[in-house]
Amino acid sequence: MTELPKTFDPADIEARWYAHWEANGLFRPDRPDAMPFTIVNPPPNVTGSLHIGHALDNTLQDIVVRYERLRGKDALWVVGTDHAGIATQMVVERQMNALGQKRTDYTREDFVAKVWEWKAESGGAITRQLRRLGCSMDWANERFTMDEGFSKAVVKVFVELHRRGLLYRDKRLVNWDPHFRSAISDLEVETKETQGGFWRFRYPLADGVRLADGSDHIVVATTRPETMLADMAVAVHPDDPRYQSVIGKDILQPITGRRFKVVADDHADPELGSGAVKITPGHDFNDFEVGKRAGIAAGQMLNMFDADAKVVQTADGLVPEAYLALDRFEARKAVVEEMKALGFLVPHVTKNKEGEEVQADFEPRTIQTPYGDRSGVVIEPWLTDQWYVDAAKLAVAPTQAVRDGRIEIVPKTWEKTFFNWMENIQPWCVSRQLWWGHRIPAWFDEDGNAYVAETEEEAQAQAGNKKLERDPDVLDTWFSSALWPFGTLGWPEQTDLLAKHYPNDLLISGFDILFFWDARMAMMGQEFMGEVPWKTLYLHGLVRAADGQKMSKSKGNVVDPLGLIDTYGADALRFFMAAMESQGRDVKMDEKRVEGYRNFATKLWNAARFLQANGVAASTSHEAPHAALPVNRWIIAETVATVQAIDMAMAELRFDAAANAIYHFVWDQFCDWYIELTKGSMDEETCAVAGWAFDQILVMLHPFMPFITEELWNLTGARDNELIVARWPVALAAVDQEAQAEIDWLIRLVSAIRTARTELNVPPGAKLPMVVHDGSEETHRRLDRQGAALARLGRVESLSFGDVPPGGAAQIVIDEATFILPLEGVIDIAAEKARLAKALAAAEKERDSLGGRLSNPAFVEKAKPEAVAKAREDHAEKSAEAERLKAALERLG
Repeated sequence: MTELPKTFDPADIEARWYAHWEANGLFRPDRPDAMPFTIVNPPPNVTGSLHIGHALDNTLQDIVVRYERLRGKDALWVVGTDHAGIATQMVVERQMNALGQKRTDYTREDFVAKVWEWKAESGGAITRQLRRLGCSMDWANERFTMDEGFSKAVVKVFVELHRRGLLYRDKRLVNWDPHFRSAISDLEVETKETQGGFWRFRYPLADGVRLADGSDHIVVATTRPETMLADMAVAVHPDDPRYQSVIGKDILQPITGRRFKVVADDHADPELGSGAVKITPGHDFNDFEVGKRAGIAAGQMLNMFDADAKVVQTADGLVPEAYLALDRFEARKAVVEEMKALGFLVPHVTKNKEGEEVQADFEPRTIQTPYGDRSGVVIEPWLTDQWYVDAAKLAVAPTQAVRDGRIEIVPKTWEKTFFNWMENIQPWCVSRQLWWGHRIPAWFDEDGNAYVAETEEEAQAQAGNKKLERDPDVLDTWFSSALWPFGTLGWPEQTDLLAKHYPNDLLISGFDILFFWDARMAMMGQEFMGEVPWKTLYLHGLVRAADGQKMSKSKGNVVDPLGLIDTYGADALRFFMAAMESQGRDVKMDEKRVEGYRNFATKLWNAARFLQANGVAASTSHEAPHAALPVNRWIIAETVATVQAIDMAMAELRFDAAANAIYHFVWDQFCDWYIELTKGSMDEETCAVAGWAFDQILVMLHPFMPFITEELWNLTGARDNELIVARWPVALAAVDQEAQAEIDWLIRLVSAIRTARTELNVPPGAKLPMVVHDGSEETHRRLDRQGAALARLGRVESLSFGDVPPGGAAQIVIDEATFILPLEGVIDIAAEKARLAKALAAAEKERDSLGGRLSNPAFVEKAKPEAVAKAREDHAEKSAEAERLKAALERLG
């Protein structure tokens, strides 16, 4: 047994133990015959660095994996990184730009080679940071979504989906990023509020047609005037009486002269603006659907932008030459100016302070504008040919699996959201216009016919030796990561790993990727493996700033988890994450609480030093030692109860309940009470029980705080193996209810004595006599056994039984008995009564004032939420203070 240092140094311990665990293969010990337990990590981007969301997500996974490993399972935590198409290409292009180079200076093959070079040199930052957090992943089998085996799986899935009619090429609108010149997923679109406008324009009816009121035009309103160059219809509500006479009639677009129809569609809201909407199906998602309902095929829809979002000629050749090559925002200005010059702009009329009418070209509006989260440019709905997966058909099996319980979603409240999305799912665009990623296994002949195959030779055979060109696009990274639960286990090869560890047991993910990743894994798993990918899906919330706001760099409220680890240690941060993770709720960041859990680690360390100084060594028994003393029988019972509480909480994935159970046991029961109750009486039995209980603490706490527990495990005695592969406690010892009741009674009594002494300003060093009134025989027996402890912990000078003595005294009621502490001559009772009465009056006044404010609806409804919350906290605090002062005053008689 090595003597423990006086101070606990997390940094040294963390670096040393992680290296030892990984080097010795302890993250996945050899357990071929053990029951499997499998979890896969949401693969972070290879370009990424650890953020606070990663810290939460991976801490929860590590707690589960360490727990199951301690329970003897063949616990596999699959680890890997995602190739992050756009993000990685952007990083490498930035490096090139810094050297005066650009991607197009190279061939595609040479550029991809440079990306691989970057990955080899700089792509491991996130995995090093996960190690600092303590993540016990199976690094020996680390995967990458672009590695050879995984790429084989991706190609096979694409080809097979196409063969089954579940993947096809189609012309549809996509979120187009003009900076990257690529389609992007919804997850990569960030909506921001911007200041824009609402313009109104007259479109003349053709052929002398007029509305019922005699008007020869229809007024349409838009936030994007530039798109009128590709208008193909004007929509009105089918029940709007103003437009019944012109439905199906022609209308003219003034700048292009294009004739198109007035169509009836529920999309037009009679209450909004004029009730008429210009329809540009090639550049608006809603308009695309209206266009389809109006009978306009996607191939006929007009496109007025190129990949850089600059104006190009439409298929009908009607865009005036002056607009060609203009940027979309330059085109907006030009369109407005021309419509105004032609007399077709309807000005927005308002009144100034003097009540005079003032005209403006547009009505100012706050617009929800989509931006690329990486490029920072406005996203353009763009009509292109892309590859799509028939997500609606693939969604049927996972939806049924959730309904029949084969997949359990925790918290269950997310089921409704899951069903709503899956039952209204849209085709999934899986192609991206990038160079970095899984190249789409499709080849085109000169007529545009596509041949999908795993190799070019197979495609050539399908094409009958026609000249072929490979599709330049790559696959959406969500497509490849959807194969994660089985692709990482060796599929399409039928490996032993796949047979044993699929389906996985659990997936832990943020709710924000429920559809982008979780649902798609469920689709692919059931389609290709015939089974659900995991039995339970646990969705956690976001980590927010202390005031509840979402963290963002622009707000300056982002918290760096690595900085917290540097300051407080990984164990403290991990415990904070677990203790704050309450199913379905966001986690509010609170550095003070992280600091508090660092103090918790220090308390554990000091407890180990105390035990070591008193001759307590590591236990030699997994089972509880025999004990005769009530205090030892009590701590054994409390240990067993804590094991049971943690097991129940982990079964329900209640991380907060599990963390709070071990925290309460370690801090309150073991460190505060058991050590205090046994001070000075460390006999052979007590040493054995203390050593056993402390060992159980280290094992139970290990999933939450792996570093300090492993260090103490190895410094407190000779061990057969490291703590990471020790045995989880078995809650088999009989719970001694009699001993529990007796020690709980003693703790309540001592706590009440200490509270009374503090509240009545009894000098700390004063020892007081105690008179017991109306004590039962059981109380008398307990006092006989616990008298010495009571005298020491409660500073009781003598003990007697009888009636309440005359004069001022503190009276404490525990169960049936009254314990009296005479205070004559110890404190100035009159002065103390006056002090307490004054303090009580002040507390009650402030309590009532706050109560009055909170009962006022005007305050509760109009004040800022944080002000109302603060008032409620203050009211609760003053109410509790008043109750304490009232009780103290009553004790004096």
